[in-house]
Amino acid sequence: MSTKWEKKGTNDGVLTFEVSTEHIEKGLKAAFDRVKKDLNVPGFRKGKVPRQMFNQMYGEEALYEDALNFVLPELYEAAIEEAGIEPVAQPKINVESMEKGQPWVITAEVVVKPEVKLGDYKNLTVPKQDRSVTDEEVEENLAQKQQSQAELVIKEAAAENGDTVVIDFEGFKDDVAFEGGKGENYSLELGSNSFIPGFEEQLVGTKAGDEVEVKVTFPEEYQAEDLAGQEAVFKVTVHEVKAKELPELDDEFAKDVDDEVETLAELKEKIKAELVASKEAAAEAAIEEAAISQAVENAEIVELPEVMVHDEVHRGMNEFLSNMQNQGISPELYYQISGTTEADLHKQFEGEAETRVKTNLVIEAIVEAEKFDVTDEDIQAEIDDLASQYNMEASAVRNALSDEMLTHDIKMKRAVDAIVKTVKEEA
Repeated sequence: MSTKWEKKGTNDGVLTFEVSTEHIEKGLKAAFDRVKKDLNVPGFRKGKVPRQMFNQMYGEEALYEDALNFVLPELYEAAIEEAGIEPVAQPKINVESMEKGQPWVITAEVVVKPEVKLGDYKNLTVPKQDRSVTDEEVEENLAQKQQSQAELVIKEAAAENGDTVVIDFEGFKDDVAFEGGKGENYSLELGSNSFIPGFEEQLVGTKAGDEVEVKVTFPEEYQAEDLAGQEAVFKVTVHEVKAKELPELDDEFAKDVDDEVETLAELKEKIKAELVASKEAAAEAAIEEAAISQAVENAEIVELPEVMVHDEVHRGMNEFLSNMQNQGISPELYYQISGTTEADLHKQFEGEAETRVKTNLVIEAIVEAEKFDVTDEDIQAEIDDLASQYNMEASAVRNALSDEMLTHDIKMKRAVDAIVKTVKEEA
């Protein structure tokens, strides 16, 4: 195959290659087989017209575009392999010549993966991580469990922060009730900051049976534009005031919150073990992040192709909006309730996209430098691990992922391990 790669800029160039007469004929046959099914030619049954007759009626050139589209993907892949380049975006294809009886000449404007010059990525030094767990942290976790087991009991005294009031309310702006501002028998924990700023504070000191007017000013960024920054009055009726009644911290409490323990002392020991494991995992994650960040800083990438950052931004946006969709929130609804636009979301993902692209490029460069070997056993172990992680059948993972994808992921993990396993922590 005749192929020529001509570099134009730091990360782009023109790839020129030929479509042989053999491939042209292959493409023409495929193109004709597709169009002849719909041809109606007098004297021939539908779909049975000979190709020679088609050429006489329409000209063989009528098939050229479809023929090229049929063979182009295969030939482009072969051309980039022969040229030894790694494109990072779809090429812009141009037809230079399509002379009958001659090989066709095609050019492709291609953006390629940038060169990465690795710096130090082993024996890096990162800040020492705190893995210690204090008695205070254990007691704080225990107190959270106690709060979660609290019961609400009616109290006659005035409401305090932390109490729950059961209320009816209706909001008015300029003495006119507004939409969405009404609720009945609503349980509101005072101090939870779940209502408009200033609302909950004005219910502190109220008792069951009280009727009060709560004056508030909606935040400037409030989602309902007609209320944003506006003053309003809520007419509130307090039906009940309830206080939290905490359970005693004893052995019975311990058994209630965890059926694997028998005593409060055992519960505390289990809490401590869980906190230790959590801090250890957080420390390992922080070390990995810091080490990878250093390896990326130590590497040199002359110029990052804009298209790679653009694609990463949109990949992140699509993943985020897909997760929202899975929760029943369409993109339109998300933009409405968050008070943002697609442009805002794009800007939000721009900040991290460049870092993620650089990180992937550096890790891929380490893969090339280390020349990791991946065996069939490694691939099967990866399949089994993914199946366990996502609660899937191994066969389903096998069908969803190719050997190439699995091998790439394994090598990327090993590159990260190559960075992390030699890291030193310093206070």
